[in-house]
This record gives sequence, C-alpha cells and structure tokens, in this order.
Amino acid sequence: MRHEPKRNSSMPSLKRVLGILTTYRLLVLGAITSLLLLIAINAITPQLFRWGIDQGIAKGNLDVIFKCALFLVLAAIGRGLFSFGQSFFAEATSQNIAYNLRNQIFTQTQYLSQGYYNLTTSGQLLTRITTDIEQIRTFFGTSLLQILSGLITLVTSALILLSMNWKLALITLASIPIAGFILVRFFRNNSHLFKLVQAQLGNLNGILEENLLGVRVVKAFVREQAEVSRYTTLNGELLASNMKTVKVLRNVFPVLFLIGNLITLTVLGFGGAEVINNQLSLGELVAFNSYLVFILQPVLQIGFASGVIAQAAASATRVYEVIDAEVDIHNRVNAISLKTCRGEIEFDHVDFRYPGANQNALKKVSFTIKPGEFTAIVGMTGTGKSTIVNLIPRFYDATSGVVKIDGYDVRDLTLDSLRSHVGIVFQDATLFSGTIRDNIAYAVPEAPLEKIIEAAKFAAIDDFISSLPDGYNTVVGERGIGLSGGQKQRIAIARTILTDFSILILDDSTSAVDAKTAMLIQESLNNLMQQRQCTVIMVAQRLSDVRKADLILLLDQGELVAQGTHEELLENQLYATILASQQKFDFSRHV
Repeated sequence: MRHEPKRNSSMPSLKRVLGILTTYRLLVLGAITSLLLLIAINAITPQLFRWGIDQGIAKGNLDVIFKCALFLVLAAIGRGLFSFGQSFFAEATSQNIAYNLRNQIFTQTQYLSQGYYNLTTSGQLLTRITTDIEQIRTFFGTSLLQILSGLITLVTSALILLSMNWKLALITLASIPIAGFILVRFFRNNSHLFKLVQAQLGNLNGILEENLLGVRVVKAFVREQAEVSRYTTLNGELLASNMKTVKVLRNVFPVLFLIGNLITLTVLGFGGAEVINNQLSLGELVAFNSYLVFILQPVLQIGFASGVIAQAAASATRVYEVIDAEVDIHNRVNAISLKTCRGEIEFDHVDFRYPGANQNALKKVSFTIKPGEFTAIVGMTGTGKSTIVNLIPRFYDATSGVVKIDGYDVRDLTLDSLRSHVGIVFQDATLFSGTIRDNIAYAVPEAPLEKIIEAAKFAAIDDFISSLPDGYNTVVGERGIGLSGGQKQRIAIARTILTDFSILILDDSTSAVDAKTAMLIQESLNNLMQQRQCTVIMVAQRLSDVRKADLILLLDQGELVAQGTHEELLENQLYATILASQQKFDFSRHV
C-alpha cells in the first residue's frame, strides 16, 4: 500500500528567512519608507479628484481646477520616484538575502560528513543552491512588498471608506473574508505540490549532471537514445507536476475576479442610487470608486502572489534541510589539538557500516602500524581496503571499536589538527579549474615555485609539465580535462607531497600510471620515507608494488585475515592465490 507523504507546513522555514531581514535594516527601512510614501500618495489622489469635481467642476471654480491639476502632477512625480525607490531597495534586499543563503548552504556542504553525500544526490544540492534560492529571492524582491503594500493599502482604504460612507464600505469589505478563506485553503491544500516540483527538478538536474560527466560512457555503449528517453520521462513528470500547479492557480483567480466584479457592480448600483437621492455627491462616488480599486487590487495582488509564496516556502524548507543537516563528523567538546605526530596508527576491534548499508564493511579489524613503517593493504575488490584509510582522517567514524593515532582516539582530536598531519592521494584524481601550479599548490597556496617543482619531480610529472608551452602556468580544464588519467594522478600525488604530513595514504594511487612510472614513484617514496620518517599506507591492487612493505594487511570480506611481510604471507592461501593470478596475468601480457 502506497502512503501519501506527510504534508508539513513550509511557512516556519519562510519565517526563518524573514529573520535575515534584520541583517539589512537600512535597505529594509528604505523599501518600507518608499512604500509608505507611495501608499500615502495613492490614498490622497482620490481625494484630489473629489475636491476637483465637487469644488471645481461642479461650481465652475477654475482656481480649484488648476490647483487640483498641479497637485495631481506632483502626485504622479512622487508616485514614480517612490515606486522606483521601493523596487530598488526591495531588489537590493533580495539579492543580499540570496547571497546570505548561498553562503550558508555552501559553507554547510563543506562541513557535512561523507555519509551525507552517500545518501544525497549532487543534482538535489545544486537545485537547492540555485533554483530554490532564486525562488526565495524572487519572493523577497517582488511578492513580499506586494503583500505588505496590499495589506497597508487595504487597511488605509477601509478606514477612509468607512469615514466616507459606511454602507458602501461594508458592501466592499464583504469581499475580504471570502477571498481570505479561498487563499488560506489554497495554501493548506497545495503547499506539498510545490515541494514536489522542486524535488523533481532536482532529480532532473541529477540526470543531466550524470550524463555530462559520463558522456563518453553513453557514447561508448550507444545509449544516447536510452538516456534521452530517461530524461524525457522525468521531464514529463516535472511538466505534469507544473501543470498541476497551473491548474490550482487557475481555480483561484477566476473566483477572486468574480468577487471583485460583483462588488464593483453592487457599489456602482447602490452608490448611483445614493447620488440620485442626493445622499452622496458625484465627487464622493468617483472617489469611492477609486478607493474600491485600492480594496480589490490588494486582494488580487495577494492572490497572484500566493503561488510565489507557496514556491518560496517550499524552497525555504528545502534550503534549510541542508543548512540544518546534522554534521556527524565534528570536534568533540574539549577536543585535543595534535601538535606533533609520530605516525603510530592502531585499529582496536573496529567495526564499520556505511550509512544506509545492510551489513558491515569492516568486522572486528585490529592492527598496529609503527611510526615510519611502510604498510600495504591488499585484498580482492570490495573487501574494505579504502574503508580503512577513510577512518584514519575521520571521513567516517567507526561504528564500534577505536581508531588511534599516537595513542589518541581520533575522535578526541580536532579535525584540523588531525587532517593536517595526514596526506592523502585518492584513487580518483580530482583537479580544479586553474593552472597546474595552482592545483599542485592547492593545500599550500603560498608555496614557492621551487617546492612545487620538487614535488612534481617526486611524482615523475615535472618533465611533462616543463614540455608544455606555458609550463606550470598551463591552465587545465574542468576536472582536469586535457590531461590523461596518469597525468592527473601524478599531479594529485605532487599536490599531496607538497603538504607537511606525518602520515601518507596512497589509496591505489598508482593504478592509473604505467609500471615504469609506478616504479619511479615507488623509489621516490622510499627516499621520502627516509627523509621525512613518515608513516606510509598504500592501498594496492598489484602485489608487486608492496613486496618491500614492512607490514602487509590482507583483507577478505571486511575481515583482517592475515598480516605480516611479503615472505610471511606467502604461506597464506588467499595471498598466494592473488599473487599467482597476477603473475599469470603479467606473464600473458608479455607473451
């Protein structure tokens, strides 16, 4: 049985955004001042018409007519100035709110734990930081002032109408509770629909991002038409949801227009009879009719803004879902700053399960790595090798058991101090748009060129960089487009080498380079260990890369089944089997 999603109100999130207005008091004050002056001019204008008709035209007084015309011209000028003022200040406020929210949500994404990204698509995050924030900005830039203007105008006009003719005023004001009931019902019944639209837009953006990143795979497997069909299906679902919002808006406005027209006809009929019976002057009826617009127009303005309010409320909820997301990996109270690091690592009966997984990725793993040791982690694919190295810098926290560095539980250390002592080269090399120099010096932007070149030589990439026309100032494209996988990997290695680490983690980082380059990097690695006396942990697929390791950890299905040197592990059946299969593969390649 399918359950309907719970329909929680989105308005509290929108109220939180309203709280940001206090940060920009001067801009808000400018917008409100301009708005009030504009409303005052609008309220005075019908009285000018009344004065001109009753005291000027009706009595043939040209002096009154000319004065009335002059005041109307001044009112028109003032209306233009204050209308521009309220629009300018409102737009400036909305842009600042968007700036504030974008900074909040981006800052939060930098500190959210890796587990959060395992359960959230990047398409959804991109939609929230772009489309959702733009919906909120549009609300504050236009709709909020319309609503505020409408409410103030409504109250002001109602008071003036009651003072002019209470009978006609009551007829006119009868439309307000009816329209209010319609709008409240609209919000209550349809707020979930606008949330659905934004969620579907996020899914659509996710598909687009996947295809842009995986365009070569799509072409290689001739899946263009299948991807077009998948995108078209989701786009159709988004269109259907958008059409539902159009339909619910369509059901609101005809009713509001009908109420407005009926009220206008009633006022003209009743007011005309009052003029004929000399109970009301013609000027008063004209003025009253003008104020009638000021009563009905705000109701329609709020009606038109209702869709924007609902969209903004839904978007605010989605934005604050990210901003309020719990940061699982954070500093404990009174966390210790690790000033120096010897590089001793200990796993004590560590279990780990990824968020949303049904079984543990690691099971009761225990081992100790001494300072300065070269340790390799090997095993079949999916046995938990990368999981172990992810627990050391606290990308995740162990489900149970303890991970220690120099005797400290890593959870008792500040994240900055812990990670500053750990250098990591990931399996997938990620480069940023910019120069090669910028990418190597990413963690140490102030590093001199000599140090950058030294790190590049260690990673066996200096010769290639020097051969480029612009050398280290060569601009690489998005995600390192224009470089081979091996070149990107070596730049990533150089980037890590440049940092001041005590523990170096190589997560299968030589898999994208050829055997000769891997051998050069391994030789440099041996020299580095001697120079820096650092602890090195290498996740490796090829056992030929780790023969000289001081300690080899052998994993199988998340369990540490053996540990020792290469010679000691030759007696282990699993290790021997892996080694034999790789030797057979290498032999077949050279035959």
